[in-house]
Amino acid sequence: MRRHDPIVAIASAAGRGAIGIVRVSGNALGALAQALCGRALQPRMATYLAFRDARGQPIDQGLALYFPGPHSYTGEDVLELQAHGGPVVLQLLLARCLEAGAGADPATGRPCLPGLRLAQPGEFTERAFLNDKIDLAQAEAIADLIDASTEAAARSASRSLSGAFSAGIHGLRDALIALRTLVEASLDFPEEETDFLHQADARGQLSRLRQALGAVLQQARQGALLRDGIEVVIAGQPNAGKSSLLNALAGAELAIVTPVAGTTRDKVQQTIQIEGVPLHIIDTAGLRASDDEVERIGIARSWEAMAAADAVLFLHDLTRAQTPKYIADDAEIERALARKLPPGVAVIDVWNKLDCVAAPTAPTAPTESAAAPPASARPAPSPRPTVHLSARTGQGLDGLRRILLEVAGWQSVPEGICIARARHVQALQMAAAHLEQAADQLQARGSALELLAEELRLAQNALDSITGAFTSDDLLGAIFARFCIGK
Repeated sequence: MRRHDPIVAIASAAGRGAIGIVRVSGNALGALAQALCGRALQPRMATYLAFRDARGQPIDQGLALYFPGPHSYTGEDVLELQAHGGPVVLQLLLARCLEAGAGADPATGRPCLPGLRLAQPGEFTERAFLNDKIDLAQAEAIADLIDASTEAAARSASRSLSGAFSAGIHGLRDALIALRTLVEASLDFPEEETDFLHQADARGQLSRLRQALGAVLQQARQGALLRDGIEVVIAGQPNAGKSSLLNALAGAELAIVTPVAGTTRDKVQQTIQIEGVPLHIIDTAGLRASDDEVERIGIARSWEAMAAADAVLFLHDLTRAQTPKYIADDAEIERALARKLPPGVAVIDVWNKLDCVAAPTAPTAPTESAAAPPASARPAPSPRPTVHLSARTGQGLDGLRRILLEVAGWQSVPEGICIARARHVQALQMAAAHLEQAADQLQARGSALELLAEELRLAQNALDSITGAFTSDDLLGAIFARFCIGK
């Protein structure tokens, strides 16, 4: 029943601003508007007036807008009060809305808006979804547009909000329903001599559907990457240049850089972007045996960050590459990486301080580039991605950026990509798995059509979970709880 309660909240960002908004959503808001504004409001027209307290005294002056349902954001009646953006003024307006909702309507003697309460996080958008104003993917795109950390992510979220991603899902769903219809017809009329599946090219339809799903899945992976980015941890021995590399990638002096080993004691994080993809770069404490309790805690946090990362930049020092102790310590870190990192974490070998190593007068091999270190300082070949650079001069940073995008799985895609979430990718993968099982059933002679029909049904359920046509209340609660209160 709480889904039908009228709700109110401050819809603008916290803090001071030029303008602040208080939003109300419910049914039959006319009496509340009369109590707050002292007059009836014309639908969808901005009216400049005074917002009044219970004694008729002005709280503030601003614009009032009234949107009768279903032609509103939530599908219900919506009242928006746009006042000056001071926190105290907005709290006074919010309290006045709750007071007026419980107060008596002079015309009827009943409460103006019984049951009016404060909105929960995301409840306005949830009502828009429940009232079929938007689907679930569009609702999520609203939050993604607000939270976008790059221009590319914002544009992609806007396309998803306009329904472009949902349209692709609906196209897959329609093709799947058409195929299900053929299979169900074959089940309903087994005595017919006509082979519905063969005559309608069910195998070809399924093949085309799987190809189309694969294309949408690839785009969804790219969209999820634009939304979430990747978490990259810089690790290695002390004084290898980890903090310098963070500063170079971020283009700002974020971390303290000194010749003293162990300067960095805790994580330092910064988000950068490469081709619009957010990268959350984390500088960590140098990995070594230490008697300092604070440093040991920092090193433990370094390992925790690496275990949760998408990629680890294992930083090496070219100036110490031939030092026995340094080599032994690097080997110990290698063994620890193999033990402690989950299988999905990519490791990139980064050889730093290229500017401090004297370049050879001539290349020692035709395959060496001018940026390569001299052979005496060069480590043994690694099967992992490897880059040589100078965090101080910036030499080789572009190569590192390209490798990071490759590790993330980013591809150059044409304009028009839509934002997506990890759950969208998982749902598409699940649908693809069921379609693969359906293809096996269709290929096998003498297979039961009931199994084929069931795989197609499960594939459709997976697609429907993306737009909300088939979604549990628990999932809805988890999604909308992450929204801000006024949205």
